[in-house]
Amino acid sequence: MSLLAIDVGNTRLKWALYDRAHPQAFLLAHGAEFLENIDRLAEGAWASLPAPKHMLGCVVAGDAIKRRVHEQMDLWDVQPQWVVPSTMEAGLTNGYDHPSRLGADRWVAMIGARARMLAQCGRSRPLVVVMVGTAVTVEAIDAQGHFLGGLILPGHGIMLRALESGTAGLHVPTGDVRPFPTNTSDALTSGGTYAIAGACERMVQHLRTHTGQEPVCIMTGGAGWKMAPSMSVSFELVENLIFDGLLTLAQSRFGDAS
Repeated sequence: MSLLAIDVGNTRLKWALYDRAHPQAFLLAHGAEFLENIDRLAEGAWASLPAPKHMLGCVVAGDAIKRRVHEQMDLWDVQPQWVVPSTMEAGLTNGYDHPSRLGADRWVAMIGARARMLAQCGRSRPLVVVMVGTAVTVEAIDAQGHFLGGLILPGHGIMLRALESGTAGLHVPTGDVRPFPTNTSDALTSGGTYAIAGACERMVQHLRTHTGQEPVCIMTGGAGWKMAPSMSVSFELVENLIFDGLLTLAQSRFGDAS
């Protein structure tokens, strides 16, 4: 009852093959491709994989990318399923004004984070979920599993490119994060990092005030490691939070508890 889980972001497709549709599934194989290389999967990384029983994916890159992924999956007899945020699933209630317009990656990451928090804490607590990638999202969930709302802001790369394109003379190398930057490279890198850290800290403060409890903070995303030294609130850095969410959803959808 193997599961192929797929996370299609703004720049890369990440995939993982598990032995079953269950949060404690064993990872059989995994990989990643830049979006421009998706058409090589069937003859490359996927060519030698055993056929999965199920496929569940999360995509933010649009329908054209979905079609390209479907074409690569023609080598197996499996029906692709893609997560669409709903009003409620896997114990999480969607508080977005229009639930289906919430980014699928945000929804899946929150489901994965809440499942992880429940497994570790043994009880429900308020939760802040941060994804640091091309864009940064900062989500708030109360102890009852209600998604209250979230922030979206530019990631490091977008911030730097915006400043370079809109301000003369800022084409400089990437610098270091410092409390008191004394050169332009360090000033740019520090400004972007502290902007993201400040958004995370503000959301923790909002959720603490709203619930009267200290929130758990979980961070994920390819650039999450850059934030670790600059955060003033405690948090757990999780590498594959979206895959955790996909496994949680797959268990409820496909019923593989074995």
